[in-house]
Amino acid sequence: MIGKLIGTLFIVSAPSGTGKTSLVNALVRDTNHLKLSISSTTRTIRPREIDGYHYHFIEEEKFQQKITAGDFLEYAQVFGNYYGTSQESVDKMLHEGHDVVLEIDWQGAQLIKKRRKDAISIFILPPTIEALRERLESRGQDSQKVIESRMKKSMNEISHYGEADYLVINDDFEDALKGLKTIVRAHRLETAKQAVINEPIIKKLLSNFKK
Repeated sequence: MIGKLIGTLFIVSAPSGTGKTSLVNALVRDTNHLKLSISSTTRTIRPREIDGYHYHFIEEEKFQQKITAGDFLEYAQVFGNYYGTSQESVDKMLHEGHDVVLEIDWQGAQLIKKRRKDAISIFILPPTIEALRERLESRGQDSQKVIESRMKKSMNEISHYGEADYLVINDDFEDALKGLKTIVRAHRLETAKQAVINEPIIKKLLSNFKK
């Protein structure tokens, strides 16, 4: 027995309005072995969002209880709402052999990289500031005051791009998606993982060699 397949933890960060969610959803849809970690949040559910699919929507009191219990791999307060990643859920998927992707901000990415040295971080940038503003305004979800707040926050977030292992520019959606797929695929092709996935083939090849 060569060993047990343990998945890779991918962290995807980006300023709000960069298209991160759409890219991650398409990446998970097109990658059989990749699972999306669903975060918990105290913010109000938005139209067309589904509890347990987009987020686990919980009351702040329950969120605070989870913090005290040490349930979160990382958590942060963003625009007055809490967001957190379940440590148990992530570890379960990884030990089942799945790769796992987290969609979090740069601060959450920093925390996870400190705790999980083998996690792979990816940062997504918009092609221009104008494109970022246009995407935020076209969503029609926020007031102009909130948009300005998000734009100010985005400028700070962009300055942290250099902390990530990989950088993807979302100018063309399909090109950006191909970039993300390449990163995930490359790590799946690591020798240790392929040795487990293709153990029968390797054993057969080695048995022929011994003869």
